[in-house]
Amino acid sequence: MLYATPGSESELGARRFLLLLRERVVRHSKLIGLCAMVIAILPLGAFAQSPVFSDPSLPTPPMIHPHISALAGGDLAIQKEAIVALGETGDPKVLFFLEEYRVGSLHIWIRPDGQRVLVMGGAETTQAGEDVIPLFAPYGMIDILHEDGSAFYVSLDDVEVVRPNRRLRRVVKQQIDSLRNRIHLTDPSSNVRRSAAMDLGLRGNPDAIPLLEERLSIEQNKWALLAVDTAINLIKVADEDPTVRVAAAIRLGELRGEDAVPALMQIIEGSEDDGIEPDTDENVRVAAVAAVKRIDNWAFYARTAQTLFRGLSLSSILLLMALGLAIVFGLMGVINMAHGELMMIGAYSTFVVQHIFLAYFPQSAFDYYFIAALPVAFLVAGVFGLAIERGVIRFLYNRPLETLLVTWGIGLILQQTVRQTFGAANVDVSSPSWLSGGAQLMVGVFIPYNRLFIIGLTIVCVIATYLFLFRTNTGLKIRAVTQNREMSACLGIRTGHIDALTFAFGAGLAGLAGAALSQVGNVGPDLGQNYIVDSFMVVVTGGVGKLSGTVAAALGIGSLNKFLEPLFGAVYGKVFILGLVILFLQWRPSGFFPAKGRGLETT
Repeated sequence: MLYATPGSESELGARRFLLLLRERVVRHSKLIGLCAMVIAILPLGAFAQSPVFSDPSLPTPPMIHPHISALAGGDLAIQKEAIVALGETGDPKVLFFLEEYRVGSLHIWIRPDGQRVLVMGGAETTQAGEDVIPLFAPYGMIDILHEDGSAFYVSLDDVEVVRPNRRLRRVVKQQIDSLRNRIHLTDPSSNVRRSAAMDLGLRGNPDAIPLLEERLSIEQNKWALLAVDTAINLIKVADEDPTVRVAAAIRLGELRGEDAVPALMQIIEGSEDDGIEPDTDENVRVAAVAAVKRIDNWAFYARTAQTLFRGLSLSSILLLMALGLAIVFGLMGVINMAHGELMMIGAYSTFVVQHIFLAYFPQSAFDYYFIAALPVAFLVAGVFGLAIERGVIRFLYNRPLETLLVTWGIGLILQQTVRQTFGAANVDVSSPSWLSGGAQLMVGVFIPYNRLFIIGLTIVCVIATYLFLFRTNTGLKIRAVTQNREMSACLGIRTGHIDALTFAFGAGLAGLAGAALSQVGNVGPDLGQNYIVDSFMVVVTGGVGKLSGTVAAALGIGSLNKFLEPLFGAVYGKVFILGLVILFLQWRPSGFFPAKGRGLETT
């Protein structure tokens, strides 16, 4: 390194540089000061650094948002303004902070050097006989740690709780809901965005209109766009300008959403509970009446379409349950009261496969567990059916009442076995992601994916059963043994094996029905008892031994059930249907499609 000697040219140059630098600093002092302020707050935008602390053995205090710092003061108005400002940030970390602040997790930590630091306190615990809590940064709930990375605990005597009063908690709750909806408006899921938009609309806060209009301009999903548009007009329908209210009421009628009816009815009739008077403007009331009429007309068609789908869904479930019973009871003449328990075995097989996937497969493979569970449920229930037929049923053919009693006892044994193995409580069978949710066909008509899947599975099972019985050699042998056992044996057909195969196939179909039911209802030891009566009712009404009759009976009973439920209720609707079935069987004892030639076989 070179050093300048006194009086040298280097020294003179250095002095000139310093004089020039001081002149420039004085000239631009204001600009430099402003830049310094910008640089000071640039790293975290609206966040400010905590003061420097003298004790290096303690953790460095976290960065504190200025609005969060205001909550430690005593001025209620300033605290309220700070909470509202935090709610307008749209920051998920602020949402988490407000949720914790509302329940009293915000603390002031009094350090040994006397400084007061705003922190979040965790769950209380005991160390060395002293009550302590861990500390977290208020923004983001980041752990405050020692230099070695261990958690930092302080005594409860060294902290003061910053607890909002009742009035502030109401403000915090409002901001939490508002902030959550703001965040959810940008959620990747269109269903979440729809729910958030409708929640904002039903709250009726005019401050949400700019946010919703911004979302309206960029929203791509059809149904989320409809929800945002509805929310905007739900807020505008309470505007001070009558012209705005009229336009909003007309638009709500065009959108045809039933969520708008309560707000429109308040315009027409008011609300005694809320102390709201009917709208004083005649044009607004007329527009609201027209909108309600338009929504009600559309709702009638939507409810009719929804009822038709529900009837089809219930029919598919009934058909899937009765399909195996139609083979065992219709073709073999065995009254199998354990059919419901075979369905239960299929449902529990699905539960076991689910847990195998959770225990031994990666998380990404979980969505495929139900595909693997379907053949497993069929095989497991089929094996049980084979064991029942070989062990008991084969000794009781042509003795229907005895098969009824024996299979009823077998059903009780299976129920108790499941209770001892899995417990008496219902088990949780989760749906894979591709069976969760549903499709919105039109306003007011929503179709769940799991119901669509069951309809598709039922169609596949009916087609497979038909092809098995009428397009294969084994099916031909089954029908031959059913019609004339002695002649079939004379022709070399091993009737015992055919009986076992038929019973196992019917039991396997029951297992498939149980696997499907695990996606739409509870899975427990009593699962089969809830459906056995409906299964027999479908088989008998359709015609014993007739596949086409079983399909027709399931469609008729399922659809009729869903149309009668709104009129008579679920319980009385079933009673009414049972009465209709009894009357029908009095008229046609053999069902829709009576079997031909059955009388010749018995003579």
